[in-house]
Amino acid sequence: MSLAKFEIFSTVVELGSLTKAGETLGLSQSAVSHAITSLESEWGFSLLNRGRSGIHLTSNGERLLKYIREILKWNEEMIQEIAKIKGLEIGTVRIGTISSVSIHWLPEIMKIFNEAHPTIEVKLLEGDYDAVEQWISTGLVDFGFVSLPTSQHFEMIPLKKDRMLCILSNEHPLAEQNELSFEMIKEEPLIKSKKGSDNDLKRILKENNVTPNIKFELSDDQAIISMVRNGLGISILPEMVLHRVPANVRTLKLEGENYRTIGIAATSFKTLAPATKKFIEYLKSWLSNSGKN
Repeated sequence: MSLAKFEIFSTVVELGSLTKAGETLGLSQSAVSHAITSLESEWGFSLLNRGRSGIHLTSNGERLLKYIREILKWNEEMIQEIAKIKGLEIGTVRIGTISSVSIHWLPEIMKIFNEAHPTIEVKLLEGDYDAVEQWISTGLVDFGFVSLPTSQHFEMIPLKKDRMLCILSNEHPLAEQNELSFEMIKEEPLIKSKKGSDNDLKRILKENNVTPNIKFELSDDQAIISMVRNGLGISILPEMVLHRVPANVRTLKLEGENYRTIGIAATSFKTLAPATKKFIEYLKSWLSNSGKN
């Protein structure tokens, strides 16, 4: 067995393409294909289905993927630990993130971290809550930014309470209110985030016994705000998303305490590689010093 083959297999699964994996790893497509075939021959069963619709894991490949990524993770941690013993700083930090964190937190944190630790590489993978949890579970990322609590049994560190606010057009009949009750908005056409990004909204509506009148489901926050601006419905979004709403969009508090808790999650924080632990230290320090938490 070869760690190089494991890395190739993991990258092919991540990118869904032999060609893209080869480009990322600096290998030819035939070399990538040979590595996968070699693993399949060694183990006696197929790992990937190759067809016109692309590359997909077989059931056996799916069973082994987590173990392969775990082996790669431990190898990375060992390399970093050896470097640490020698007084060197190397490594890669793989982070799953959501868009609001990518916009508001990570650029400044990464700038500070990169200036202090230029030999440590940081890789980001952005998606919705469900995707980030899946990446943590399968070992594709070392840790990820999530909304707490998560649907899986991870170790978690809460970072910030982010208020959930209602937005509507300035021309909406409720725009002059100072605060909205859920009774006021329960019949309103709702423009919401797509499944996977709507965990907090579903929880809040359920807690307040509201069956939403869903008009649109969109994946982009700015598209939701634009729909609201044009009077097509109302929405409920985290405050971090609403830092630059147009002048003709009104942001209103909802009755009660309604917020999402942004945190980070990992299968285990204790077993993270030194470079990843160092990044988390910078993250906590930045949040504390900037008053974001």
